Order: sequence, then C-alpha cells, then structure tokens
Amino acid sequence: MTSKHRDSTQPKNRVPIKSPTKSNPLDQLVVIERLEVGPVQLTPNRLISPYTVTTREGTSSFDFSYKYEEPVFDLSNPKTANLAAVMAAQIALNYGLFCKQIIFHDFLDKTDQALLTEMAENTAREIYVKKFLEPNPFLVGKAASLPTIVEKSYLRAELIFQNRQTSGQSSRAKPKQAKTYDREQHAILSSGGKDSLLTYGLLEEMNRNIHPIFVNESGRHWFTALNAYRHFSRNVPKTTRVWTNSDRLFAWMLRHLPFVRPGFSDMRSDEYPIRLWTIAVFLFAAMPILQKRGIGRVLIGDEFDTTDKTSFKGITHYNGLFDQSRYFDDTMTRYFQKKGWMMSLFSILRPLSEILIQKTLARRYPALLRLQVSCHAAHKEGDTIHPCGSCEKCRRIVGMLVATEEDPKACGYSRAQIENCLRAIAQKGVHQETAATEHLDYVLSSMRKITLPESRKKRARAHPELTKLRFDRERSPMNGIPIDLRLPLYDLLFEHTAGAAKRTGRVWIDTDPRHDPEIQMPYRFESTIPPKVAKGESRLAGKFLLRELTWPEAQEKFGQVDIALIPVGSIEQHGPHLPLDTDAFDADYLAKQVATACSEPKPIVLPCVPYGVSYAHEDFSGTISISPDTLAQFMYEIGMSAAKQGITKLVIINGHGGNSPALHFAAQMINRDAHIFTCVDTGETSDADVEAMSQVPNDVHAGDIETSTSLAVRPELVRMDRAEKFVPRFSSKYLDFTSRRSVGWYARTAKISTSGVFGDPTKASRQKGEKMWEVMVRRLVELVESLKGMTLDEIYQKHL
Repeated sequence: MTSKHRDSTQPKNRVPIKSPTKSNPLDQLVVIERLEVGPVQLTPNRLISPYTVTTREGTSSFDFSYKYEEPVFDLSNPKTANLAAVMAAQIALNYGLFCKQIIFHDFLDKTDQALLTEMAENTAREIYVKKFLEPNPFLVGKAASLPTIVEKSYLRAELIFQNRQTSGQSSRAKPKQAKTYDREQHAILSSGGKDSLLTYGLLEEMNRNIHPIFVNESGRHWFTALNAYRHFSRNVPKTTRVWTNSDRLFAWMLRHLPFVRPGFSDMRSDEYPIRLWTIAVFLFAAMPILQKRGIGRVLIGDEFDTTDKTSFKGITHYNGLFDQSRYFDDTMTRYFQKKGWMMSLFSILRPLSEILIQKTLARRYPALLRLQVSCHAAHKEGDTIHPCGSCEKCRRIVGMLVATEEDPKACGYSRAQIENCLRAIAQKGVHQETAATEHLDYVLSSMRKITLPESRKKRARAHPELTKLRFDRERSPMNGIPIDLRLPLYDLLFEHTAGAAKRTGRVWIDTDPRHDPEIQMPYRFESTIPPKVAKGESRLAGKFLLRELTWPEAQEKFGQVDIALIPVGSIEQHGPHLPLDTDAFDADYLAKQVATACSEPKPIVLPCVPYGVSYAHEDFSGTISISPDTLAQFMYEIGMSAAKQGITKLVIINGHGGNSPALHFAAQMINRDAHIFTCVDTGETSDADVEAMSQVPNDVHAGDIETSTSLAVRPELVRMDRAEKFVPRFSSKYLDFTSRRSVGWYARTAKISTSGVFGDPTKASRQKGEKMWEVMVRRLVELVESLKGMTLDEIYQKHL
C-alpha cells in the first residue's frame, strides 16, 4: 500500500501491533487479510451487520443478525447506533490470531475500543492455548503441532476503528434523557441448562421481579433451550427471545481457516473447533431489552469452578473459561457503568459446585428439572427435545444425578442411556475441576454404580467441600452479589448443602455466612453511583454531616454516595498561644470544607474523633491522651460499622501526626476485614505546598503553619502576644522533622522544647493561613472526587 493511498483512507482510530517476525511459527495462522464488521443496518426490531472476509482467494460476506420479538431499537436515539456497533463487534473478537486487520466500520467510542482491544488480546491468548497447544481434533497440518511461545500479546490483528457516524449521531441530535436502571428488576440469561433454571427457581422463590431472556441460536443448538423456552413463554409473563444466526457465522468463519478440518461440521466432539468468546454475544443480544426495560441486574448461571486462572508452560490464561468467570462479570459491569448503563452482571451460583447445583435443582424444583436439556447433540421426538445420552455433557449430568440419588429419567434420559452414560464415566471420566471428578468417581464407585480402572481408583476420594457452599476471596466472595440477595439465598441453599466453608490458604474451614462480617459488606458495583448528579435533584443536596441527619435521611444518603470522611485529632498542648483542640478543630474544619467544595452527591462527613495519641505532650497541662491500641480499635470499629452502612471508601483526615501509626494499622485491618478502600491523610496530599509557604525548618507543632491556619479561621482564640519562637536543631540531618531523609523517631516534647513549640509562630499571618487552607482543601477535594467516581476495582487496578 502506498503512502498516498493510506493517507486517503486513514481511519480515525487504530490499535497497532508489532509487525510479525518472519521466524515466528504463529505467523502461519494469519490467513485472513481483512475482517470487516459493518456498517450496521437497523430497524426497530432487527440488527444486521455484514461480516466481510478478504483472503488471497477473494472476498466474501455474511450478514450477522439479531432479531427481536418486540421493538427494541429507538432509531431516534443517537446512542442506539453505538450500542448496535458494540453488539455486532463481539464475534470478531474470536479471530484476532488469524487476521492482519479487523476493521470496525461503525461508531465505537474510547470505552468501546478499550473493551474490544482488551478482550481481543485476551481471547487470542486463550484460543492459542486451548485450541492449538492442547489437543484439538479439528486441526490439520502444521497448525496442529505448534510450539509453545511465550509472548506479551498473541493478538496478530491490527484493530482499526473507522468511527463512521450516522445521521443519528450528529452533534445536532437532541440528547435523550438518561435511562433509569431499576435494581429491583432481574434479567436471567436463560437456556435449558441447570444453571439458568436453578437461578430462575431461586429468584422466583425469593419473590424477585424476573425477566427470562432466551437467545435463540440458529440451528440445532437452540434445541437445548427449546423445552424451557416453551414453558417459560407460556407461564412467565416477562419472558422474551432473541433470534441470532451467530452459530452460522461461526461456521462460516471456520471455512476461511485452512488449518480447520474440512468436514468439521460432521465431526462429533464435546468442544467447538475455534471459539472462546461467546457469552458476550448472548449478553449483548440481551442489551437492547435490558435498556428498554430499565433492568438493573443481569444474572448468568456460572458456578464455582468456572473462575480459573492457571498457567500453561509459562502462559497465564483463564483455562478457556474467561467469559464464564467472575473476571468477565466484573469486566462487563465496569464497562456498562463507564457507558452510563448502571446495571451489574453476576451469578448467584458462584459458591456452588456443579454437583450441588444439579442436586438443588432436582430436589427443590423438580418441575424445572424436567425442562433441563444439557447436551451437545439434543434431538427432537415429537414436540419435545431429548438429550442424546452419549456426549460428555450427558454422562456428566447422569453421573451427578445418580450420585445424588436422583433419577435422570426426570430430565429425559432412558434407562439404556443412563446405563450407557455410567459405563462411559467409568471408561472416560468427565470434564470437571479435579476435585469434582475425584469426588464423582468416589461416590459412584462407593454406590457400586461404576467400576473404575485401577489408575482412577487411586485418585478417587471424597471432597466434602463440594457438598457445601464454598466462599473464596477470588472465585466466590460473599460480597460478590448484591447484599439484599445474600441471606434469603443462603437460607434456601442451606436446605440442600452440608453447610458452608471458607478458604483459608489451601484449607477449607467450616463457617456460617449468616454470622460472618463479610455478609454485610457492600456489593462494590452497586455502591457506585454516577459521578455527576445535578444539584438540587435530591432533597439532601448540600447536606453531608451525618450527625445532623435523621435515620431515614441517612438511609437515603448512604444510597446516594459510598464515600465518607472521618476527621481525627487530639486534645493536647499547642504552646502558650493556641487552643488545646487545634488538631481536632483543624481536622474537622478541613473535612467540612472538603465536603462543601465537592460536587453532588457530597461525601458523608462522620463526627470528629477528638482524642488522640498524645502521650508525648503529657508534661503540659490540658493534654488528654489515649493509647495507640485504643485509637486503632476505636477507628477499626467505626470503619467496620460504616462499611455495613454501604461505605466502600473511607478517608481518614488526621490532624495529629502522633495518631498516624495507630490509624494506619486500623486502616489495614478495615481493609482486611471489610474489603473496602481506607486511606489516611495526615497532610500528605498538601505538605509539600504548605511547607513551601512557611520555609521554617522543623515547623511541625504550634509554629508558623498551625498558627497561620488558626489565624485564618478563628483568630479570636490565638494569643499572638504569647507566641514564642523555638526552632529545634538536631545533631544529625536525619533527625530533622522536615528533612526528606529523616527517620521516624519519638521523644517527650518537654525534653526538646520548654514551651511546647516546634517552629516560629511569630512569622504567622492570616493571609498565609488562608493560602494554606486553600491548597489543603483543593488537594483533598481532588482525591475525594477521583475516588467518588471509581469502583473499588478501578481504585485497586487501572482497568478500561
């Protein structure tokens, strides 16, 4: 391509990658010159997006489509075309290993581009490991025996974002009113599988508002959901269906990959040839319905073992299960909320093993069990879909039902199929987490339902944790679902479990989640509110002092904002010229000024803790001190209680340096036990600026700085006629308090200064103090505003 031609078609945005090296064996996988997605065509109930593939042999196209039972696309809304573009793009993310370029023709903003780029890179790595490095019967030629190569990125395609705008995206288009998302409304990505059926049963028994959304894939795959859909469409009012030809598009794309066996469609396998980014196709299929109905929660049926981070010869990956993991839920929820779609994605089944899900469904909801079809090759008999009884999924379902003393005939298996599945389990096993396969082998062999070969007999053993609710910080934390669902959910599940266990290191310890502090910890995504709320929208606008609110007002306020400021000070001597409460007053004053200057919704300001660790000043009258242990425990209990109210970000504003060790210890303990963000500011956000205004060395107590700030806000309490200069000098620069290289050290104040002053209060002025307050408030407002607009995940690590 000449530079002249490139300039004439230069897209607005592109994500470049390094040119592949000639010696890299992965280059042989790049067999598609260009994959183009779009432009999208929309009608009120249909989306069509061409997928165009260009190879050396030529160019061909396929129209990818979603079709709805009701009008869902508002063609007058400028954001509709953007949503359609994101929906259309998802399938393309499976082909980043195989294309030189993937071109997206429709408008995708920076948040969309970041998501697509990150997921394309992730999927390329997953496909390389799971489809090429692990055995894959669909592969032929050299690609079937690729070497293991550790690279930073396996994405071969250059992602090009043309960002063509439609007339609906014109800057002249009248903006629509922001959509409201109702957290009382629960959508379930539904199918005929046990997970979505159990999710529905549990939510229905908890009297939640439910919207079952089925995605009808063209072809036989829809057979797995057909029994359930027919039942739900007749009996559950808010049930709806989306038709898509995604299966046909996947098959069409495979025909452009020469290393995929030509007769792949006739081969029977428990795995797909090449695809690992599929759940997002269903999730985005549901998105227009979610937005039209204002649904605030989306539930997906994923269990404990689908969250897996592992390594293959130095390549870290998600075992091909990323889009069924908690990482996927969190990634998508972050993306939704960045887009202004205040909805969350999660699974209420994360603490359950697969066998426990099957047992609970069979025993608690037998009517739903009769709808279950978990099969790779389901077939139709009359008007009913039946499982094949031969595939890996079938033998797994049969094995779990038999192991829990349930009858597989209840969900369509014949006696002959049951016997066939049990024989296959003995010969081939099942595809589950290691503990689950060992447990299933142990239970079935103990029941004398199967006879294991000697090699499997040695590994078969009971895993009692699989019969319990399992809570794991990474895979299934208690606060991984909204707080209002937890206790009702666990009460129902406890009727079918052997209790609950919590992972400590590699050990499972029995626990009762109903009495675990984590049960009251806020769900991190729903505590996040939009960063900009117009002033005057709430009757609590401008109110932030917790002590002045009634309890109904406090309840409303905690629903608006999840960040709190708590000032901590001391009652101690401040030389002969400043009041004893200087540190407490200053911390409280600073917290109020910061809250006043913040945008709506303003952070909550908790009452000031006036007493601190002041033993160093006890030689001076009026000093009231508490121990570090007392202060740390007191602050810990306040922080834990605030977390139960919904606070997920706690900023401790410390007015006294002697409090710092105790406060930092308390902050660590709050973070450990409440899993919320907790920080301590003892002036760190503004010290450099304030000290530059003073330029008095070792001015750390009752000197120029504290006297100036007091003169600025309460001059009537400052006795300048008694102010005495005392600037301490030490034998080593490493002992100077204001030196950048000073060590932390401790001594009783009276040993150094007879007046209690460290600094020069005679240089103080009101004007200087006003400038100091201005910079202290401004720096803390910057911190609070940045925290207010972030989820906990975004605080802990930079994401999209």
